[in-house]
Amino acid sequence: MLFNSYIFIFLFLPITLLGFHLIGMRGYHRAALAWLVLASLFFYGWWNPVYLTLILGSMLLNYIIGVSLNQNSSRGILIFGIAINLILLGYFKYANFFVNNLNAISGSNFHLENILLPLAISFFTFQQIAYLVDAYRGETNEYHFLHYALFVTFFPQLIAGPIVHHKEMLPQFVKNSTYQLKAEDLAVGITIFAIGLFKKVVLADGIAIYATSVFDAAEQGFILTFFEAWGGALSYTLQLYFDFSGYSDMAIGLARMFGIILPLNFNSPYKATSIIEFWRCWHITLSRFLRNYLYVSLGGNRKGEIRRNINILTTMLLGGLWHGAGWTFVLWGGLHGLYLIINHIWRKLLTPKKPNILSNIFGWIITMIAVVFAWVPFRAESMGGAKQLLGAMVGMNGIHLPLSVEKFGIQKEWLLNHGIILQDVFRFGNFREFTLYLVSLFLIVIIFPNTQQIMNQSILKEYNGEIYRLNHSFLEWKPLKLWAIYTTIILTTSILFLGRFSEFLYFQF
Repeated sequence: MLFNSYIFIFLFLPITLLGFHLIGMRGYHRAALAWLVLASLFFYGWWNPVYLTLILGSMLLNYIIGVSLNQNSSRGILIFGIAINLILLGYFKYANFFVNNLNAISGSNFHLENILLPLAISFFTFQQIAYLVDAYRGETNEYHFLHYALFVTFFPQLIAGPIVHHKEMLPQFVKNSTYQLKAEDLAVGITIFAIGLFKKVVLADGIAIYATSVFDAAEQGFILTFFEAWGGALSYTLQLYFDFSGYSDMAIGLARMFGIILPLNFNSPYKATSIIEFWRCWHITLSRFLRNYLYVSLGGNRKGEIRRNINILTTMLLGGLWHGAGWTFVLWGGLHGLYLIINHIWRKLLTPKKPNILSNIFGWIITMIAVVFAWVPFRAESMGGAKQLLGAMVGMNGIHLPLSVEKFGIQKEWLLNHGIILQDVFRFGNFREFTLYLVSLFLIVIIFPNTQQIMNQSILKEYNGEIYRLNHSFLEWKPLKLWAIYTTIILTTSILFLGRFSEFLYFQF
């Protein structure tokens, strides 16, 4: 079941929301939790009921291990718990990848039936590993199994995050205020959900056709022009942002309707003026997990710069592999690892003490170019497709200009002598329409406030210190009729675009 579907918006959500609050307001808090757990399991099982046994088994086993660690902080029990989680994740997500690479290296002919990747296995595995580690450290309290079950299965964040931490979720389930229906929670939640839905079905899906066409052409060995390659890469850069940040907005908005606060996951990453800043603003909850449970465990920056750089690269390589079982993801992670190392060296040696507008603009341009280049292997289905597209982006197929430049008195022969070819520069749709759409989306990303800034007044206490206040308060959401009209327009427009079936990009991870 998808957030961007009629059955979810008009059937599943109203029934689940109404049932939770009707039960909870009568004081039956455990019954309300049980209702929400069952609804979340129904939501998860909608795709493939068989995998309910996997998430239920994983949840029960990790809860038992967590209770054991609370009672007896045993390193052996922790290692056992982490190993079980990683074995399950490794089998379902990486078995085919490792067998195929073993066959390629050794010339063997091992065969493994294609294993269907269970939805959300990476997300609920990471959440539960963090819970076990903190239980071992003595940083968790024992909670009722229903609390833990909802922590793992809560449907708004179950499939693609944000990756929640037990400290920010479990305490909310024992508060009486969580079960009280509040008009502000509904109004804020619906508004954030509407903004996220608009990002997905109007903005992300609108630019997706161009990205898909170019990347498919690259996989088929199509010779792309310089502008086509950059057009495809930039299209995917915007598609992924609006798709995933849209999902995160919807998850945060849905949770708010239930009186539950989810952590911030995006904070205008494409406004970043460095790769370090980018990773503080992109998929924030994944960055937090990788930092706290992998980078710090490897030694962080405590053992000198060389060791720090090795730890950064290792963390990003594993972060890339977490996204998918393929060398393209490893390349993406490796690129970002190198970017971060270079950024740290740059900051130490060359960055001015007081950044000015020129250094910020230069930093933003370099950061965006680096990010766009790295998204190519992240999106490509094979290393060959990535190579084909990246080659065109650096001009290996020559520079092509539109035939219309001859109107400006530029001699065709002079251009040809300098390696510039005249032809249609974009063969995957209407060039003017595509350019207008691309520029419009970039302006939204760069100039417009993000969702958290718009909703600042209503969520300031939850994300205090994490978002920048707007200079113009009139842009901020307020519980007024005018904002109700805005939200209605955004939500209605989005619903009119629901006819197209389109999964969220991060469902594949």
